[in-house]
Amino acid sequence: MNFETVIGIEIHLQLKTKTKMFSPALNVSKEIPNTHVHPIDMGFPGTLPRVNKKAVELSLIACQALHCEIDDCLHFDRKNYFYADLPKGFQITQNERPIGKNGYITITIEGKEKEIGIERVHMEEDTAKQLHYSTFTLLDYNRCGVPLIEIVSKPHIRSGQEAAAYVEQLRNILLYLDVSDCKMEEGSLRCDVNVSIRPYGQKEFGTKVEIKNLNSISNVEKAIDYEVKRQKALYLKGQPIEMETRRFDEASKTTILMRKKTSAVDYKYFTEDNIMPIQLDKEWVKQVTSNLPELPHQKEIRYQKEYGLSSYDAKVLTSNKSMMLYFEQLVKFYHNYKIMANWVIVEMLGYLNKNNQTFEQIKMKPQELAQMVQYIDEGKISSKQAKDVFEHLMCSEKTVDEIIKELNIVQISDDHLLLEVIHAVFNEFPSSIEDYFAGKDRAFGFMIGQIMKKTKGQANPNKVNQLLRQELEKFKK
Repeated sequence: MNFETVIGIEIHLQLKTKTKMFSPALNVSKEIPNTHVHPIDMGFPGTLPRVNKKAVELSLIACQALHCEIDDCLHFDRKNYFYADLPKGFQITQNERPIGKNGYITITIEGKEKEIGIERVHMEEDTAKQLHYSTFTLLDYNRCGVPLIEIVSKPHIRSGQEAAAYVEQLRNILLYLDVSDCKMEEGSLRCDVNVSIRPYGQKEFGTKVEIKNLNSISNVEKAIDYEVKRQKALYLKGQPIEMETRRFDEASKTTILMRKKTSAVDYKYFTEDNIMPIQLDKEWVKQVTSNLPELPHQKEIRYQKEYGLSSYDAKVLTSNKSMMLYFEQLVKFYHNYKIMANWVIVEMLGYLNKNNQTFEQIKMKPQELAQMVQYIDEGKISSKQAKDVFEHLMCSEKTVDEIIKELNIVQISDDHLLLEVIHAVFNEFPSSIEDYFAGKDRAFGFMIGQIMKKTKGQANPNKVNQLLRQELEKFKK
């Protein structure tokens, strides 16, 4: 039997504000636990919440970038939530009237684009952080009250691969907007996934299983792939798929039951009567939403037009904000955009992956990489020599000229010197000349290799290629 997977994703995103959503406490949840706590967030009697204007601004920016319909009248509700991580016993959120709805983003899977709908974007406050130990749990209320937006997708996602692409694209857009640092490993972007299956042709959705707090994009895909297999196995055995909340265990790469849901949770929403509806000034909303930075897909198009890059190279360069910023500095110093893009995508990414580093940790300044590429183009160093220079640049703050001097790198471009070496190779390997004229392609490469060997790799490859062919032609006469 063939099944269709139906996936919806909820993203909780902490906003980059100085203070919390409804209080003047600092938004510094990563500092010493319980050192930035305010009576408003704790729900002390007599306290009244105040809406953070910056949080509203960042929410509007996110809604605009996600192509949402924006509600310019803010309405807040109470979500009754009797857990220890919300001391006042309820969460201030938006239920009936989210700030944004009916949006979408576009993902690309194997060269094909797909639009994923966004049901809603609503503002709310975060809960306290729970630190679980073997026999007890501690609570850090620094996080309590931190501004959040929740981005709820429509059930348009059909595989773990699509889900990972959706989260990655959404995260990249939000990073470009600078509304959040989007650090999944630190909890500023948290991902909950709802997964169900149904036989192809069935209109009704299957029973939904929730997977909570996935902390990396790769884990999103792994968790969904496992959960789909688990649900299919149950269905084929005739066993019921129960409504559950599960977590992903990285060690076993399986989902594990946290709790069963006998029915939908009734949060008993009602209007937050301490915050009156706020009518946003239409001109202010227009001003906020019309000044968005250039987003990844816009940069992709510009890189292809302005720098002559391939679609693939443009997509890779814009897939990481830090890499994009490095490249945009790089192109200010030299004009060979394609070669510089190749060094960033192939050599730089390879080095960072090998050494488990990020673009933020790179020591090499963009102008030094540009200078190195210029030296290759001018024939001052070879591509092979450049790789040695590159390795040293990546782990030091020295200049290209300093490293070239230290490594004693000199490229031989003098015709007279190169001709001497070429004739020495002819004398040492006369049979290679015969092989060349006999049509054996490897003979030419062999002679190039011997020339490079004799010059310790310092011969100008382009010059060697040109002069060798020139000298070989003389044997025809």
